[in-house]
Amino acid sequence: MTAKKVRHILDTIATMFPDAHCELHHSNPFELTIAVLLSAQCTDETVNKVTADLFQKYKTPADYLAVPIEELEQDIRRIGLYRNKAKHIQSLCRLLLERYDGILPEKHEQLVELPGVGRKTANVVVSNAFGVPAIAVDTHVERVSKRLGLADPDDTVLQVEQKLMKKVPKPEWTQTHHRLIFFGRYHCKAQNPQCGICPLLDVCGEGKGRMKTPKKRKSKE
Repeated sequence: MTAKKVRHILDTIATMFPDAHCELHHSNPFELTIAVLLSAQCTDETVNKVTADLFQKYKTPADYLAVPIEELEQDIRRIGLYRNKAKHIQSLCRLLLERYDGILPEKHEQLVELPGVGRKTANVVVSNAFGVPAIAVDTHVERVSKRLGLADPDDTVLQVEQKLMKKVPKPEWTQTHHRLIFFGRYHCKAQNPQCGICPLLDVCGEGKGRMKTPKKRKSKE
């Protein structure tokens, strides 16, 4: 893909979603980390409903460790995989207290060592909480990148991230991440993408294929 096409894509999604942002509600880096951890295989909308009460009850890592695991499980039971996530949260909080005096570290390499925090979560935290340019590849970013040709269909999540980092100017990494999510969440959906009204149809091979008129069957004589 040429630099001109990449610029065309970036400018188009910027026009479509100029105010794209992190939709997980949080008031500090620690809350954001917990919210992203909970968001795995779950919608942001559901996470926000759960954290509205969760963040009122638990303010610090020590708070999460002050209750039995069963109580925390009940607090997040509306979230998918809530039992595993409750374990990760308490393990994460324990490590924060043991190693960082209860303060969330700012470095990416330290974040990925925390229980339940993978590369995607760390990228979200450093970019949104600490202002470090990063591209977190979630299911929306991966799908959109492959459909638009910014990545190849067989690329791994890491390969998608690496290709986006090469093609997108570094100062635009974080905002592009948000815009790709909005584009995938509200326009280029997994099911029934809005190809017919998409301003990027000209660079989307999959979209062009969807829009082709089916060939009429020849009538039998």
